[in-house]
Amino acid sequence: MLPELFSGEPKSQSSDRAMDLGLAEDHFSRPVGSFVASDIEQLKQAIEECKRLILELPEHSERQKDTVVKLIHLRLKLQELKDPEEDEPNLRILLEHRFSKEKSKSVKQTCDKCSTIIWGLIQTWYTCTGCYYRCHSKCMNLITKPCVRSKVSHQSEYELSICPEVGLDKQDYRCTECRSPVSLRGVPSEARQCDYTGQYYCSSCHWNDTAIIPARVIHNWEFEPKKVCRSSMRYLALMISRPVLKLKEINPLLFNFVEELVEIRKLRQDILLMKPYFITCKEAMEARLLLQLQDRQHFVENDDMYSLQDLIDISSGRLSCSLTEIHTTFAKHIKLDCERCQAKGFVCELCKEGDILFPFDSHTSVCQDCSAVFHRSEDYKTFASSTESLPLNEQQLQY
Repeated sequence: MLPELFSGEPKSQSSDRAMDLGLAEDHFSRPVGSFVASDIEQLKQAIEECKRLILELPEHSERQKDTVVKLIHLRLKLQELKDPEEDEPNLRILLEHRFSKEKSKSVKQTCDKCSTIIWGLIQTWYTCTGCYYRCHSKCMNLITKPCVRSKVSHQSEYELSICPEVGLDKQDYRCTECRSPVSLRGVPSEARQCDYTGQYYCSSCHWNDTAIIPARVIHNWEFEPKKVCRSSMRYLALMISRPVLKLKEINPLLFNFVEELVEIRKLRQDILLMKPYFITCKEAMEARLLLQLQDRQHFVENDDMYSLQDLIDISSGRLSCSLTEIHTTFAKHIKLDCERCQAKGFVCELCKEGDILFPFDSHTSVCQDCSAVFHRSEDYKTFASSTESLPLNEQQLQY
């Protein structure tokens, strides 16, 4: 028989009930009342008894409210016995995941393994520092998915075919990841297609998350988010800032239809021409001008590699505004603020007149062989055609 749950009428007020839910030292060791239990089965029976009493007592009565509080205490005690956290390590490594124990008690998360809510107040849970996979401590040994960051490290490239579907029959009517049975009718589990991989997944591996698909951006300049599985969502999130897209090789015709791409390419080319000035300028190095592009380091290394985030920002117009502002700041330093950089300007090789020229000026042309700078592209074409007819030694003298 269970011990008596209640001894007389409860005397605690509503304010006392709120304090009972605090984290006092004996909060889990002895719930309010005369009930004492250390066995899981006894706790389960006591919980059922509380639930029965709650239904029998008058609605909104003080005794019913106190019984609800007692039920909460009992459930907390039961959860503590089922999921103790004293012996849990702070760091666990599993399938290339580096799981770190979370200390947050108030943020509500969802376990990526069992798809249920993580109650941080009473449950121990971990987050992978690489791919942000979250799970209960009790679900750790059930994980079968390796860390997505390892895939990013070893295979930094996108699937560039639009939704490369193979069909459920090729998957043997099973989820691509966990191999559980799936079907389009939803029996025993609904088959959900990932727009990035083109494959089908179960509802545990595919939560109908959405993401922008790189293949659709590159081929169709389409930025509408599509439904993807959990692993694809994490992979795309980790890859979004990596400059792995060489547009002029993947789809060079895109520059003919997207004017913003042409503008960004010109700005990047100008910045590459400005870079030698900053590397050899003491004032520029002290001002750390190039660090204005630290979030897009590839912009000071080449002009043809793009990240998916670059393309998203180009479409929204954000990149054009920010890069134009940086371009203006760089040009102002070279042409107006710094005498050393001004001294490295050029005089037109043909007319020998006019202002000092710089290779990144919009009205100049630069010889790819000798880096000579001219006022207009027509002058450069005249100069280049005249030197092509000269013998090699005369061409060298001319330069």
